[in-house]
Amino acid sequence: MTKFIIASNNQNKVKELDRILNPLGVTAVTAKSEGISLGDVEETGTTFAENAEIKARAAFERTGLPAIADDSGLSVDALDGAPGVYSARYAGENATDADRIAKLLENMKDIPEDKRTAHFNCSICCIIDENTVIKAEGKCFGVIGYEPKGSNGFGYDPVFITDGGRSFAELSSEEKDKLSHRGKALRELSQKLSEVLK
Repeated sequence: MTKFIIASNNQNKVKELDRILNPLGVTAVTAKSEGISLGDVEETGTTFAENAEIKARAAFERTGLPAIADDSGLSVDALDGAPGVYSARYAGENATDADRIAKLLENMKDIPEDKRTAHFNCSICCIIDENTVIKAEGKCFGVIGYEPKGSNGFGYDPVFITDGGRSFAELSSEEKDKLSHRGKALRELSQKLSEVLK
């Protein structure tokens, strides 16, 4: 099994990546689990793709192992694309998922149903060596609900309503993988990686 460093301490993301990468003979590990500190990597990019590459490059340079990073977030049309690349920092540095959802719902309290459209973005960057960089993107479209629903998932999942009228947090992991921005980006990554790792 080849080890890939996942430039994230979010165990949900690590599990998701491990599930996708395992069939390719790749084990997803965090730098922390390998006893390496990545320190604070400043996300100075203005797009999800730029931030994903900044994080992947930092992990690759500090560990010497192939590295994968993703940057993802929610873009709400009525809020001119906010929270966007600031999704994780939307309610301040140490805010919880509940704080971010509360701020989002407060900012949308006067937005009518037909104007509550939104989409999740996911950009993934995988650096295998100095000459091999693989990028993948995924989007998932939906609307913002009026209250959190469901307990599966994380982030803005409880208020992101998909085609079936259920929130991301009401879907099983398998259902979410099929629909989600990260699921789509990971499938694209998996396809590109399988060609490179042959």
